Amino acid sequence: MHVVVSGGTGFIGEPLVEHLLGLGHSVTVVSRSPDKVARVFDGRAPGCKIDDLPASFDAVINLAGATLDKRWSAAWKREMIDSRVETTRILREGAENSGAKVFISSSAVGYYGDCGDEVCNEDHAPGDDFLAGICVKWEQAAQTEKLRLVIVRTGVVLHHSGGVLGATIPLFKWFMGGRLGDGRQYMSWVHRDDIVRLFAWALENESVSGVLNGTAPEPCTNREFTRALARGVHRPVSLPVPRFALRLALGQMCEMVLHGQKVLPARPLALGFEFEHTGLTEALESAIAG
Repeated sequence: MHVVVSGGTGFIGEPLVEHLLGLGHSVTVVSRSPDKVARVFDGRAPGCKIDDLPASFDAVINLAGATLDKRWSAAWKREMIDSRVETTRILREGAENSGAKVFISSSAVGYYGDCGDEVCNEDHAPGDDFLAGICVKWEQAAQTEKLRLVIVRTGVVLHHSGGVLGATIPLFKWFMGGRLGDGRQYMSWVHRDDIVRLFAWALENESVSGVLNGTAPEPCTNREFTRALARGVHRPVSLPVPRFALRLALGQMCEMVLHGQKVLPARPLALGFEFEHTGLTEALESAIAG
């Protein structure tokens, strides 16, 4: 297939493009800097701007969205929404007009809000906090009756080159790694290799549609994650970071680390997807090693 990928030079996007090329697909990467795309993929995947999509293509995988890892000013909150909602709308309309058959759009487990110990399958209602509101709008922008639609609600992606591990491994190595708040909030994680495989699997399997939780089958608490990561980098667990300190330091962004979701990938498992990394200890060992 000819697949258009937005966010194709990002933390998930770059390995996904490489994986799709390895499977024999052709890929065009939507980017503000097509020249960067050419450098990253050595000419094997051309780049284009969002207002200059190819005349025809078969599928879209939409990973675009401004980082959440930045203090949430009013202007940045608007950018967080627009970069997801407007980009998704433009890509979905482009796919509908191009003869494409498949639209796969990323979302996030933040859709479920702060759920405590409650298990969240794909049919769980959305939460009512800011992140949940973004996800609801994001998914609404992807809705279509003309294309096979798949929405992947991605969890915390594990790989040493970025994401939560890229930020926290140095802290642990400097003996500054501790749990966040009381550590009881659930963290629904997924190894980067598995989320890449899940997107490609959804692309290639025509029977797959609807919402998929992109998380490993064994979510953990922040306390459990902290202990496992400390073992993985051979460092002790440091003092916890109290909730009030996180709120002072991060403002509303502390929702990301203090709100938890215990998410299970019910539909991927029911449809036959097999995760390669299901246990936290092994997944961290693999993600740290790269």
